Amino acid sequence: ISLYDSKAFTLLEVMIAIAIMAITLTTLYGSQSRSLSYATEAHFNILASSLAAAKLAELQSGIHELVGDSGDFGDDFSQYSWQIDVEDGSFEEIEGLADMEDLPQRVDIRVRWGDSPYSYSLRYYGHGTDK
Repeated sequence: ISLYDSKAFTLLEVMIAIAIMAITLTTLYGSQSRSLSYATEAHFNILASSLAAAKLAELQSGIHELVGDSGDFGDDFSQYSWQIDVEDGSFEEIEGLADMEDLPQRVDIRVRWGDSPYSYSLRYYGHGTDK
């Protein structure tokens, strides 16, 4: 029996197998990390758009006064904050709208999630409560 007829693995074969496993696991980990990041971003976008729409509904119904303000969404969504910026609408570039007496206001609603980089903005032109 020669030395090469052995049924055991050589060191080179073991090292190649470990290298293949390391490359595969690294690729899978990166893919899993991206999937988690995409899922977190999708969750934020869905929830933030709903929270912004709820805040807009408060403005339109008159529950919240149409002024610049900021705050959070209470105990249920305490990590989320909102900011409202209100400015007079500017329509000089649109013929016919620039001469309106009662121009709508531009309302920007921004929803942020804690200290994360995620932010959602909604812009609305209107008059708080229906006139």
